[in-house]
Amino acid sequence: MKSLEELTRKNIWNLAPYSSARNEYSGHVAHVFLDANENPYNQPFNRYPDPLQTELKKKVAQIKGIRPECIFLGNGSDEAIDLPYRCFTRPGIDNVVAIEPTYGMYKVCADINDVEYRPVMLDEHFQMSADKMLAACDQNTKLIWICSPNNPTGNSINREEMLKVIDQFEGLVIVDEAYSDFSSEKPMRLELNRYPNLIVLNTLSKAWGCAAIRLGMAFAQPDIISIFNKVKYPYNVNLLTQQQAMEALKDPFEVDKWVKMLLQERARMIQNFKLLPITERIYPTDANFVLVKVNNAQKIYDYLVGKGIIVRNRSRIKLCDNCLRITIGNKSENNEILAALRQY
Repeated sequence: MKSLEELTRKNIWNLAPYSSARNEYSGHVAHVFLDANENPYNQPFNRYPDPLQTELKKKVAQIKGIRPECIFLGNGSDEAIDLPYRCFTRPGIDNVVAIEPTYGMYKVCADINDVEYRPVMLDEHFQMSADKMLAACDQNTKLIWICSPNNPTGNSINREEMLKVIDQFEGLVIVDEAYSDFSSEKPMRLELNRYPNLIVLNTLSKAWGCAAIRLGMAFAQPDIISIFNKVKYPYNVNLLTQQQAMEALKDPFEVDKWVKMLLQERARMIQNFKLLPITERIYPTDANFVLVKVNNAQKIYDYLVGKGIIVRNRSRIKLCDNCLRITIGNKSENNEILAALRQY
């Protein structure tokens, strides 16, 4: 890969980050805090939170098998998606390459940051060609986006193709593993020591059932994480989120139980969808949802809305014509949609 200094925007590389009161104080026992212009009343919410989420990162490190210094925590994965644009891409000059179809926020953030977005179509099996991805790159390509398991398709991207891209691309490769807890594939975050240009995203929103608290994660080499920390807002993860995340991470065995139940329900839903007259194709999935090609997606979507059941119509997305994306719910929720579709 190119050196990190070459990849980083010059103004960001030279940036002197804002130094908050809580950044400057560390390492000493203290009980009187008169440094941050805080109100002394209404504890504990009167105090600014730890700007680097030190204790939470230690817990995440234990769960994910990643060193704390290789972890960035953000306000949802959205912050971790936006930061690479702000840190590494020059507006109006640089570009990024991404698989297509995939999660829409990669393109939204590119558009917000005035960065050219180059989609490369997956094949009919929703798989990526490393050669096509690399061919779409030029000297101004800074980032490559790969979501695996992919959204909205649900499948894991071929590991050898991903590694080929990471090996041969001179910029940074970002693999979004939001749904990896539902997959039997080895997580790419465990490859970080081999690839200095790899960034892996994760979240507490899916398997951990914490979408409401908005905690996203990025795993990368410490030099990349330090650049993210220079650019992020000083207190980007609030105290309530940090507290609730610590509480959630206390019981990974409960999450394992949820995942097993969801995988059982996923298998049951797939079997039942095969029997429905509306179903034309069910795509393989390693996520907590299934993409189903039906005979009339909009009509079926509207019918389900009338029943108070909300799924996602993905028909406007390339390669997903007449496809509904259906999240795996609990047994009662899944039974309700199956019953409704049997009556359709």
